[in-house]
Amino acid sequence: MKRLPPLAYLRRRRWRSRGAVVLAVLLLVALFLADRWGVLVYGGAEATRYDGRSFDVVAVIDGDTLDLDVPDGSSATTRVRLWGINTPERGRQGRPAETGAEAATERTQELALGQRVTLRLEPHRLRGQYGRLLAYVVLADGTILNERLLSEGLARADDRWPHREVDRYAQLQRQAQREGRGLWFEPPPGIRGP
Repeated sequence: MKRLPPLAYLRRRRWRSRGAVVLAVLLLVALFLADRWGVLVYGGAEATRYDGRSFDVVAVIDGDTLDLDVPDGSSATTRVRLWGINTPERGRQGRPAETGAEAATERTQELALGQRVTLRLEPHRLRGQYGRLLAYVVLADGTILNERLLSEGLARADDRWPHREVDRYAQLQRQAQREGRGLWFEPPPGIRGP
């Protein structure tokens, strides 16, 4: 076996360690992207705890956020964010409310507050960026709250993360836009809107 001169040995060793670092960084980037795109699936006990189960809605925070009567960690309630939709934001921290925020919040209160709802989860992503449980919320009559708000023009389809209803929700939004419902209502010329 041929021995390398000391400097050549050190150079070769340095390239191997650089290659290992580059490989590790690429692996971390790949894992991050796989998680972001929902390829890595782990629902575990949390999915079992919520998916397909029914709970009472005890508070409506805004048009797309609810609190349920089940403890979540140190909180007495579980905060749920409606999957696949985004309603206008209520005014907070000195910022004014977005147009349609109160209408969306009021409608969510009418449909869900004090009602028993059933949650449907996406196994690849259970929580959003603020720790809220992401769910499709099925009302007592079998309709899905997320879809109802879209159909009434009170929400926009949110495709920031992949989910099973992304195409359907985009279609519901387009239909509400065509029919001028909610956020897409345009009053006739000379008449002020709602």
